[in-house]
Amino acid sequence: MKISPLTALWLSLAITVFYPIVGKLKTGHISPTVLMLFATGIPVLCYIPYLTKHKMWKILFDKKLILHLAGLGFFSSAFPFLCIMIALNYTTPANASILNQTEVLYSLLLTYIFLGERPTAKQLFGTFFVLLGVIFILLEANKFNFQMKGDLLIVCTSWMFQVGHILAKKLPPELTEHFITVARAFYAFIFSIPLTYLLIFFDIQPTITLCWQTVVSVLFMGIGFYIYGNYLWYIAIRRMDLSKATTLILTYPVFTYILSALFGYDKITILKTLGVIFALGGAYMVNNIIKKNTKSEVAK
Repeated sequence: MKISPLTALWLSLAITVFYPIVGKLKTGHISPTVLMLFATGIPVLCYIPYLTKHKMWKILFDKKLILHLAGLGFFSSAFPFLCIMIALNYTTPANASILNQTEVLYSLLLTYIFLGERPTAKQLFGTFFVLLGVIFILLEANKFNFQMKGDLLIVCTSWMFQVGHILAKKLPPELTEHFITVARAFYAFIFSIPLTYLLIFFDIQPTITLCWQTVVSVLFMGIGFYIYGNYLWYIAIRRMDLSKATTLILTYPVFTYILSALFGYDKITILKTLGVIFALGGAYMVNNIIKKNTKSEVAK
């Protein structure tokens, strides 16, 4: 069954909306490290027949691709996933989704350092809006809910997703979305093993309690997010304009904010609402500028 890139993007958005909420649901029932092992191990097991049938095991360990694939697994999944799941022990789903917009700030910084791209005045203005939104969230958290520990952890690690996007874009176009999905999960699973032992020294013990919250978390992360969510996202960004896909996916914190409040994880506050408006508005402005620049380069 074929699916259009736009349909894939909408479905990916729907899954992403619930990602922080399910991450909060698991708190107290399954540790982030154990959830990570299940979330990445399930898609690897599911894709073994696919890798075997299409003889793709060699590609998974190809010398020319292994650094990119391993980097994709680490920067797009293993480490930031663990950080977000740990952060959700201390903050709310809405805060997590909004603060992830700081990825836009890191995008400008990384492109300036590695590509020599100087940000325009409009980009800086949009970036200022994102930063202002983040400040509102941090102020609200520090003043009312004492969630600063989790919020800062997200702000300090969101840059990794941008590195993961860069690595994904550099992969050969002949690689299928199925292969990229399983390769990302496979290397994330490999990295999860030493990370599990490392985090024990920070008193984050691998624990699991058999309950419906654990079952929902494992199934959603392993099947919903890592198999279908990532697969749909790669269909979208590899078959349509990346800036258009990013513009739509940037709206997910609004829906997460509303659902989080309905589930009782968040409260609708003035500062948090302002944080949503400014962070999304700034991210949208920066993304639109990138979109226009891309079209100009193509025209040349």
